[in-house]
Amino acid sequence: MEEIVNWYKAVLQKYAEFSGRARRKEFWMFFLGNVIIGVVLCILGIIPFIGIIFAIVSGIFGLAVLVPTIAVGARRLHDTNRSGLLLLLWLIPLVGFIIVLIFLAQEGIPGDNQYGSNPKGA
Repeated sequence: MEEIVNWYKAVLQKYAEFSGRARRKEFWMFFLGNVIIGVVLCILGIIPFIGIIFAIVSGIFGLAVLVPTIAVGARRLHDTNRSGLLLLLWLIPLVGFIIVLIFLAQEGIPGDNQYGSNPKGA
Protein backbone atom coordinates (compact mmCIF):
# COMPACT_ATOMS: atom_id res chain seq x y z
CA MET A 1 0.00 0.00 0.00
CA GLU A 2 2.90 2.33 0.77
CA GLU A 3 4.22 1.90 -2.76
CA ILE A 4 0.86 2.96 -4.23
CA VAL A 5 0.83 6.05 -2.01
CA ASN A 6 4.37 6.99 -3.04
CA TRP A 7 3.61 6.67 -6.76
CA TYR A 8 0.31 8.52 -6.25
CA LYS A 9 2.08 11.43 -4.54
CA ALA A 10 4.72 11.48 -7.29
CA VAL A 11 2.03 12.00 -9.93
CA LEU A 12 0.28 14.68 -7.88
CA GLN A 13 3.59 16.54 -7.48
CA LYS A 14 3.68 16.75 -11.30
CA TYR A 15 0.06 17.99 -11.23
CA ALA A 16 -0.09 19.61 -14.66
CA GLU A 17 3.19 18.52 -16.23
CA PHE A 18 2.36 17.28 -19.71
CA SER A 19 5.93 17.08 -21.00
CA GLY A 20 8.31 14.23 -20.38
CA ARG A 21 7.66 10.53 -19.98
CA ALA A 22 5.96 8.32 -17.38
CA ARG A 23 6.65 4.66 -16.69
CA ARG A 24 3.88 2.09 -16.88
CA LYS A 25 4.18 1.56 -13.14
CA GLU A 26 3.70 5.28 -12.45
CA PHE A 27 0.53 5.42 -14.56
CA TRP A 28 -1.04 2.18 -13.31
CA MET A 29 -0.26 2.84 -9.64
CA PHE A 30 -1.96 6.25 -9.98
CA PHE A 31 -4.88 4.56 -11.72
CA LEU A 32 -5.10 1.93 -8.96
CA GLY A 33 -5.01 4.64 -6.29
CA ASN A 34 -7.90 6.43 -8.00
CA VAL A 35 -9.90 3.20 -8.20
CA ILE A 36 -9.34 2.44 -4.51
CA ILE A 37 -10.33 5.95 -3.42
CA GLY A 38 -13.33 5.93 -5.76
CA VAL A 39 -14.60 2.58 -4.47
CA VAL A 40 -14.24 3.70 -0.84
CA LEU A 41 -16.12 6.94 -1.54
CA CYS A 42 -18.80 5.02 -3.43
CA ILE A 43 -19.29 2.59 -0.54
CA LEU A 44 -19.44 5.46 1.94
CA GLY A 45 -21.92 7.18 -0.38
CA ILE A 46 -24.58 4.55 0.29
CA ILE A 47 -24.66 5.18 4.05
CA PRO A 48 -28.08 6.59 4.96
CA PHE A 49 -28.27 10.30 5.85
CA ILE A 50 -24.54 11.13 5.46
CA GLY A 51 -24.10 9.38 2.11
CA ILE A 52 -24.88 12.59 0.23
CA ILE A 53 -21.79 14.21 1.73
CA PHE A 54 -19.59 11.40 0.44
CA ALA A 55 -21.29 11.58 -2.95
CA ILE A 56 -20.38 15.27 -3.14
CA VAL A 57 -16.82 14.54 -1.97
CA SER A 58 -16.59 11.85 -4.67
CA GLY A 59 -17.54 14.39 -7.34
CA ILE A 60 -15.05 16.93 -6.04
CA PHE A 61 -12.34 14.24 -5.93
CA GLY A 62 -13.08 13.29 -9.53
CA LEU A 63 -12.68 16.88 -10.65
CA ALA A 64 -9.54 17.34 -8.56
CA VAL A 65 -7.72 14.40 -10.16
CA LEU A 66 -8.89 15.09 -13.72
CA VAL A 67 -5.88 17.23 -14.72
CA PRO A 68 -3.25 14.93 -13.13
CA THR A 69 -4.91 11.92 -14.78
CA ILE A 70 -4.75 13.54 -18.21
CA ALA A 71 -1.17 14.70 -17.56
CA VAL A 72 0.11 11.27 -16.50
CA GLY A 73 -1.76 9.71 -19.44
CA ALA A 74 -0.07 12.10 -21.87
CA ARG A 75 3.34 11.39 -20.32
CA ARG A 76 2.61 7.65 -20.52
CA LEU A 77 1.85 7.97 -24.25
CA HIS A 78 5.07 9.97 -24.64
CA ASP A 79 6.94 7.00 -23.19
CA THR A 80 5.60 4.88 -26.07
CA ASN A 81 6.69 7.64 -28.51
CA ARG A 82 3.12 8.78 -29.19
CA SER A 83 1.51 12.18 -28.88
CA GLY A 84 -0.51 12.89 -25.74
CA LEU A 85 -3.31 14.10 -28.03
CA LEU A 86 -4.10 10.45 -28.71
CA LEU A 87 -5.91 10.50 -25.36
CA LEU A 88 -8.72 12.17 -27.30
CA LEU A 89 -9.38 8.79 -28.92
CA TRP A 90 -10.97 7.93 -25.57
CA LEU A 91 -13.95 10.00 -26.72
CA ILE A 92 -14.76 7.51 -29.50
CA PRO A 93 -17.25 5.05 -27.99
CA LEU A 94 -15.86 1.56 -27.23
CA VAL A 95 -13.18 1.45 -29.95
CA GLY A 96 -11.33 4.53 -28.69
CA PHE A 97 -11.21 3.20 -25.15
CA ILE A 98 -9.68 -0.09 -26.32
CA ILE A 99 -7.08 1.62 -28.52
CA VAL A 100 -5.96 4.01 -25.77
CA LEU A 101 -5.89 1.17 -23.23
CA ILE A 102 -3.57 -0.82 -25.51
CA PHE A 103 -1.29 2.19 -25.98
CA LEU A 104 -1.13 2.81 -22.22
CA ALA A 105 -0.29 -0.83 -21.51
CA GLN A 106 2.57 -1.08 -23.99
CA GLU A 107 6.17 -0.98 -22.86
CA GLY A 108 7.99 2.31 -23.32
CA ILE A 109 10.60 2.94 -25.98
CA PRO A 110 14.08 2.11 -24.60
CA GLY A 111 16.50 5.01 -24.59
CA ASP A 112 15.70 8.61 -25.39
CA ASN A 113 12.95 9.74 -27.73
CA GLN A 114 11.57 13.11 -28.81
CA TYR A 115 9.76 13.50 -25.47
CA GLY A 116 12.75 12.99 -23.20
CA SER A 117 14.97 10.40 -21.61
CA ASN A 118 13.84 6.94 -20.55
CA PRO A 119 12.21 7.22 -17.08
CA LYS A 120 13.41 3.70 -16.20
CA GLY A 121 17.01 4.84 -16.52
CA ALA A 122 16.44 8.03 -14.51
